[in-house]
Amino acid sequence: MWKLVVGFVIFAALALYVISKGGDSLDMSGEKHGADAVHVEPAKTDASAPAPASDASAAK
Repeated sequence: MWKLVVGFVIFAALALYVISKGGDSLDMSGEKHGADAVHVEPAKTDASAPAPASDASAAK
């Protein structure tokens, strides 16, 4: 019987360790609705793309 208890304690400790190492990607707060339900990464701009050309005639 004591082996069963020790096995459960070890399994629970391992499970808590894995959950704690989950980082930001692991959300244990429950079911989401509305705006919180959608996770969208911000759009990344391409730094190598040239800037739009300005109108040279407007400067004069």
